[in-house]
Amino acid sequence: MRMKPTPALRLLAYTDAFTWGGAEECLGTLIGQLNGRYEITVAGTNRNVVERVAARRSDAAVLHLPPVENKFDVAAVAAHVRAFRRARPDICHINLRTPYSCQGGIVGGAVSSARIVAVEHLPLHSDSAFMRWSRRQAARLYAAHVAVGDRAARWVEREMALPQGSVRTIHNGVTRFAADDVPDLEVRGPVVGTFGRLVSQKGHETLVRALIDLPGVTVVIVGEGPRRAFLEQLADHLGVRDRLILPGWDDQARRYLPLFDVFVLPSRFEGFPLSILEAMLADVPVVASSVGSIAEAVEHKTTGLLVAPDDPEALAGALRLVLEDKALARRLAETARQRAEQLFTAEIMAAEYERVYEEVAR
Repeated sequence: MRMKPTPALRLLAYTDAFTWGGAEECLGTLIGQLNGRYEITVAGTNRNVVERVAARRSDAAVLHLPPVENKFDVAAVAAHVRAFRRARPDICHINLRTPYSCQGGIVGGAVSSARIVAVEHLPLHSDSAFMRWSRRQAARLYAAHVAVGDRAARWVEREMALPQGSVRTIHNGVTRFAADDVPDLEVRGPVVGTFGRLVSQKGHETLVRALIDLPGVTVVIVGEGPRRAFLEQLADHLGVRDRLILPGWDDQARRYLPLFDVFVLPSRFEGFPLSILEAMLADVPVVASSVGSIAEAVEHKTTGLLVAPDDPEALAGALRLVLEDKALARRLAETARQRAEQLFTAEIMAAEYERVYEEVAR
């Protein structure tokens, strides 16, 4: 007897991000990895972000929508509702860059009767009781509520007064890459590197201050943002400007990884950052702040070293230890690579999401 073909599922992936970051990279990676059963539309409010996500899958459709400026922007919300109804998705994947984003996508998904899978990428507190209440009400509309780490999931539950265990975990995953286009940088001595937006969240000033206790070490921060001038002025004031390189943003920032003796992430808060996973897969030892769900990838003294945020002395000490102890650096890097290959690849992440989609589509 001939088996009936499995029917396609219409998946609408929504983001209201206005710039490219880790949450958007993760969404693009996921879109590119999902199996052929899914008919995918990428919807969002920034044309460049939507097109870049959709480019990861040759047959993905795109849907450009107006940004929802605030809770009173009825016209933009109505445009979302009309577009979602026309698209008739079976599943809406809502990519929450913060817990309080994607208002239009949530309303559009609910009104279109799609099954909503909401993904929390960044634990971020709001002092507004109304905002926390509104997101608690929105969570009732979700067929599945996902966070990118266990600690992040528990944080979302506490922040929004949700039942314990109601937010499930799917760790981010990254693709393997070949280091065949390494930038040509003139550096002296050991190199400590990182990449990400130059914003307060990332704690780059802690790294600049740590340079005082790391003579002969060069720091490379691949990124762009409003804190560039501040970091340059701080480095001048501390007398370490000649050992700080800010090459600007690069869409393929991970191609810098072969230049780094150590990858560092001195963030003040995070979800489950892709940059650490990329460093782990690239055999580069990692030193990071113990915030968010980072410890779920970087096990202290096993797959990397963890320090408290905003502590330049502790950060310098951890970096110095890895730079001076070559055997330790090799052991940390090897163990980290094995852990990333076992748990944090794009294929593993996509398989987990496919299981969720199949579950909610029943």
